[in-house]
Amino acid sequence: MTEVISAVWQRLAELPQATLADLFGRNPDRFEAMSQRIEFDVPGHGTNGMLLDWSKTHLDDEVLDAFEKLADAAQFDAAREALFSGGIVNPTEGRAATHGAMRGSGTDADVEEGEALLARMGMLVEAIHQGALGEVKHLIHIGIGGSALGPDLAVDALTRDLKLVDVHVVSNIDGLALEQAFEACDPATTLIAVASKTFTTIETMTNAASALKWLKDNDVDDPSGRVVALTANPEGAVEWGVDETRILPFPESVGGRYSLWSSIGFPVALAVGMDDFSAMLAGAKAIDDHFRTAEGRVNGPLLAAFADQYYTRLRGCQTRAVFAYDERLALLPDYLQQLEMESNGKSVTASGEPVSGSTAPITWGGVGTDAQHAVFQLLHQGTHLVPVDFIASIAPGDELDPSHHRQLLMNCFAQGAALMAGKASDDPARAYAGDRPSAMILVDDLDAAMLGALIAFHEHRTFANAVLMGINPFDQFGVELGKSIAKQIDSGDGQFDSSTSALMALAGLT
Repeated sequence: MTEVISAVWQRLAELPQATLADLFGRNPDRFEAMSQRIEFDVPGHGTNGMLLDWSKTHLDDEVLDAFEKLADAAQFDAAREALFSGGIVNPTEGRAATHGAMRGSGTDADVEEGEALLARMGMLVEAIHQGALGEVKHLIHIGIGGSALGPDLAVDALTRDLKLVDVHVVSNIDGLALEQAFEACDPATTLIAVASKTFTTIETMTNAASALKWLKDNDVDDPSGRVVALTANPEGAVEWGVDETRILPFPESVGGRYSLWSSIGFPVALAVGMDDFSAMLAGAKAIDDHFRTAEGRVNGPLLAAFADQYYTRLRGCQTRAVFAYDERLALLPDYLQQLEMESNGKSVTASGEPVSGSTAPITWGGVGTDAQHAVFQLLHQGTHLVPVDFIASIAPGDELDPSHHRQLLMNCFAQGAALMAGKASDDPARAYAGDRPSAMILVDDLDAAMLGALIAFHEHRTFANAVLMGINPFDQFGVELGKSIAKQIDSGDGQFDSSTSALMALAGLT
């Protein structure tokens, strides 16, 4: 099998690299051939859809034929089925990855467990909304990594019009972050959510202890009664002092950066209600269904992975940029950074052998149109080739004059056209090389269901990339080394290089 994979990569490397202008010249119907629409219906929320357009990338039939052979050689179908059937897809830790079951995609047993856990969360959310814990106006959600990035993205995206509870997500151990949340909240009407899979994450537990002290210092009756724990270690939460009735567990097989669908989504449900949270799950499941059944190049996330692999492995692109032309998706690039770089930032295969080429590119991005006046200079005239993803919504998120949204979409589409076409000039400073790739994800409307669909699309894109590279996207040992050294600094038990020792001394850490 390794020989077949090597042969496919060799074939891909030997294919001629046509320009985007040539590809459109050869096929005037290239947009129709290289785009697809995924549509889904969520009861109570209507029909929504997303258009995926890859026509402005350098993929063509020959390239796609070869990538489909690569997917076969990498046993993509078997890996995909293992993901949904509870197989061991995280071999270094001997675990399944059952985040899909939280939204209804998985084995009957896993889905049943997910439904029961979310029903428990829903009961607590409803009780809070009905005043069972007294007046609740604010929630300070404390977590880090996936326990914070997912909730932060979803709350920010879905509460622009209405919020049932004001949510502040705190992840940084820097005390300024927590103080800022304190200043915005009334302790008498504030709940604290502590999100930690193990309930031992040092940054999270330090912030949680300070938040509990804040409640005590402000004369809140029964401060521990204002804490909700979101964890895969309920016993640890009980030991820390959280009442069992306010512990919302999730399965050990749900990884941190895939945990938004579990009780880690509690702040989202509290802010917008369980109906919108359920719609987010339904939108994600619609993409699960597409990813599980569509084959080859008509599988949207797999086709996206083909493009990722083409630019990373064959064109030497070290980064991939994501620009959302929608203020509600301002935090999406941050979310995708962790999802993609923590999942696929590996240098060995799932079997422990060195990888044969580059793995995950550096994911970065921003919000249009702001980014046009910040980083697009490099994209248009710089020396780096950077594939770009544009994301936009046909329906506006505001109620202002339609000219706002019209200009937003015009700028979005114009940037993709300009990157591809470029512009010749006798003045080198005013010349644009063009032939720079971009993809477009254009959604009908950015509601809760579509947000779930967008996130699930990128989860499966990340998984598909991992399968094509033969790596394990579900472990994350790279984040542990720095943590362990920080503990050595704290305990004073360790030998450090002269630079680190000098910095410790200057900062008073010795």
